[in-house]
Amino acid sequence: MRLKEATKINLSLSVLGNVISALVDGKSTHIPYRNSKLTRLLQDSLGGNSKTVMCASISPADSNYVETISTLRYAGRAKNIQNRTHVNDEPKDALLRHFQEEIAELKRQLEEGLFEINSSEDGDEDVFLQ
Repeated sequence: MRLKEATKINLSLSVLGNVISALVDGKSTHIPYRNSKLTRLLQDSLGGNSKTVMCASISPADSNYVETISTLRYAGRAKNIQNRTHVNDEPKDALLRHFQEEIAELKRQLEEGLFEINSSEDGDEDVFLQ
């Protein structure tokens, strides 16, 4: 039973290594997230819109040298993953923020005297660029 469990863990870690290699490569058109439950769970963290931290446990003992080198190589590949993060916005919120920025810019321009406001006889105000 432990052998089956260890085999599944090793398989998941192997698939995770393949996913990391595909993400770092940049030439791959397919990332094999679906090959393991682990990679399916980590899909948004590895190649999605988030920042991810990886902790690697290593040992200074001579008997663990091979595993330590393997772990450091694994962590080095994971470190090279480049995510392109962006703010998750609702379209209405983004449009509202754009208009607020535009209003702030126009107010700044008014304060700097870039516009001249003239009142006409009919009570309307006209704005002219100086």
